[in-house]
This record gives sequence, structure tokens and C-alpha cells, in this order.
Amino acid sequence: MISNLIAHLRTLLATLQRLLHTPAASFLNITIIGIALSLPVGGYVLLKSLQQLGGGLSSTPQISLYLAADTSASEVARIGEKLKQHAAIEHIDFISRSDALQHLQQASGLADVTGGLNRNPLPDAYIVQPKLNDAMALESLRDELNNWPHLEQVQLDSAWAHRLQALIRFGRWTVVILAALLSFALVAITFNTIRLQILTRREEIEVTKLIGANDSFIRRPFLYFGFIQGLFGGIAAWMIVSASTLLLNLALDDLALLYSSHISLASLSLADSFTLLGFSAYLGWLGAWFSVSQHLWQIEPR
Repeated sequence: MISNLIAHLRTLLATLQRLLHTPAASFLNITIIGIALSLPVGGYVLLKSLQQLGGGLSSTPQISLYLAADTSASEVARIGEKLKQHAAIEHIDFISRSDALQHLQQASGLADVTGGLNRNPLPDAYIVQPKLNDAMALESLRDELNNWPHLEQVQLDSAWAHRLQALIRFGRWTVVILAALLSFALVAITFNTIRLQILTRREEIEVTKLIGANDSFIRRPFLYFGFIQGLFGGIAAWMIVSASTLLLNLALDDLALLYSSHISLASLSLADSFTLLGFSAYLGWLGAWFSVSQHLWQIEPR
């Protein structure tokens, strides 16, 4: 077993030397692979950032009920009791006109402007949390509440969440399709590279077969070459995505300061990074295996 391990190690070192003997061609192949892989990985990072943005905001569906300005205090209390007894409602919160105005002054910094108003223009409101998260049930509850008296406006606040989820689903399928197409391109690049190497080393392979080497021994350096090229391509993709994320986050920091918020793109986690490297190395090995399987049997000693 030790001798077999030493043989694999020697083949690996010889493959690395062969890769370094053609630095220009190797660099171009690795760069192309890195750019191809960085596109779906960049899309994955963007989707991950959108999911974190959606998770940071309230994902619980809510319905906002704005009462008419002439609604009496007794009517406001009666509506609150009716909402509490509704079978489809989990919880309610009441926001008075004065609390809403105070929150507006603190959030917008327009205390001087709102302080000069003759009366409070904001209505009393109830924030309703339904029991069900189904879109049809939410819309049905919204339409029912919209027919209640003394309610000026009924707004379903979770519409943005449904749009965001639909956008994320669309983006996820886009990334999957893009990843599949570019993975095929990576396999094709490795396939063609190994095919050229086999043709270039045809005489060497014939001599190796004459002295009794089996196909497994001859196939080994080509498979290692595809594996290493794919691995280096994955490292290049990781570097491209990480550098792009860092630069974009610097630009987003300046933009976030203008809106007094924090916006940033998610970075690749340790698990994401190892998955990328392992997947790219496997694709390189797969392309080499296909190429060797198709071309190696055609070479026989003369």
C-alpha cells in the first residue's frame, strides 16, 4: 500500500511539473475555467445576499388597518375586540395617532416640520398578524377586513415578501441552468486539453504499453492533470468572486451611508469554498476521464 501511495505521489509531482512547463497555456486554461465558474458562484452570492436581506426584514405576513379620522374611541376599541375574536387572526397591535406621529418625527428628523401642524394628520391603526401564511388566505382576509366600517384603508404588507421569494426562485433556477452549462464547458475544456496531451505523447504511450504498463497506470497522470487544472480553476474562481465581493461592498458602504443603513453582499463561507473547490476539481477529473476513455484505447503498439 505504501508503494502504491508513493507511486501516486510521484505521478502527482510529475503532473505539477508538466503543468508548470507550459505556464502560458496553463494560465489561460485556468483563467478561463475560473471565469466560467465565477459566473454561477457570483449569482449564488447575490441570491444568498437577497435571502439575508429578506430574512433581516420582517417575513411574518401582516395586514395594516388604517381607521378613518372621524372614528370615535369606542368604535376603535370595538374594532380591536372584534379583531381579537376573529378566527383567522393570531395577534394584533394597536398604534395610536400620537404614537405614529412621534415615531415619524424620530425616524425622519422632521420634528420641526410636523410640530408646526395644526392637527395630527395620521390615523389610528391596527397591525394584524394572521394565523395562515398562504397567499390566497391572506388576500381573502384582506378583502373581508376591507368591507368593515370605519376602516379607511387595508394594506397587505407581505406583498413584497412574495415578490422577493418569486425573484429568488427565478434567480435560483437561472443560477442552476448557468452552472450546468458552464460545468459542461469546463468538462469540454479539460476534455480537449487531455486529448491534445494524449496525441502529443502518443509515442510515449505506445512504448509504455510495450513494456507491459496497464491502462490504469497510463491513465493516472492524465486524470491527475484534469483534477489539478480543475482545482486551480476553482481557486481562481474563488479569488475572482472574493475580490469582486470586497470591491462591491466598499462601494455599497458609501451608498449605505447616504441612506443611514447597512447593505453588504454575503461572502463565501468555508463550506461554500470547499464545495466550490471540490466541485471544480471533480469536473476537471471528469473531463479528463472522458477524454482518456475515448482516446487511450485507440493507441496500440505497432
